[in-house]
Amino acid sequence: MSALPPTPLTLSVIVPIYNEAATLSTALDAIVAKSVANWDIELIFIESNSTDGSRAIVETYRSHPRVTLLLEDKPRGKGHAVRAALARATGNFVLIQDADLEYDLNDYEKLLVPLASGERTFVLGSRHGPGAGFAMRKFDDQPLHAFLLNSAHWTFTLLIDISLGIWLKDPFTMYKVFRRDALNGLTLKCNRFDFDWEILIKLIRAGHRPIEIPISYQSRSFKEGKKIRMFRDPLTWIVAWAKARFGPL
Repeated sequence: MSALPPTPLTLSVIVPIYNEAATLSTALDAIVAKSVANWDIELIFIESNSTDGSRAIVETYRSHPRVTLLLEDKPRGKGHAVRAALARATGNFVLIQDADLEYDLNDYEKLLVPLASGERTFVLGSRHGPGAGFAMRKFDDQPLHAFLLNSAHWTFTLLIDISLGIWLKDPFTMYKVFRRDALNGLTLKCNRFDFDWEILIKLIRAGHRPIEIPISYQSRSFKEGKKIRMFRDPLTWIVAWAKARFGPL
């Protein structure tokens, strides 16, 4: 059992944004409209100088009372954006939210329950719920890409589980929710999608063992805007694993 949660219950939702114009207005409208009973929510939108008009869309939310806008001069990766937003977050808890439509905002409530009760300090929204089977990603237009990503997911999940002595099904989910003070004493350096590895491993090494809660997930393909690089990014993940698992916190 974790220590009692801080009060009041305040949540910082961090939204990194880069080249998401096709779905951005819909996604951000839903995010700013989202409320959770008994929680105060601040929104941090960090835009990385997109080339598709996303910045202009983001700037329309400048006057929203719950929105803080951070505008980067150039794209340095999702991890860099999230780290910059973490430095500005004031909530007692943090939730990382992508700016596409893969994840369901209606899952906020159940993800926050173990944090509000003090049961846990770290929650993962697992895309592998009951009956999900092998395939998390199902790209009708790119089945080979989907198979390769699903296979890599389980291979890398096994690496995480064995090396940390833990059993997780979806350590790489974007929905990571945690007490902000759980980051005290941790140094985060990764700039791209390897950030997901770094923050997960370092939080677990620091004693914050996550609970996985099944969530809704609608994966999009590379043709629909997925940004992972099939060959380059896995190499950065392995490097991040080695540094985060065996290096200093």
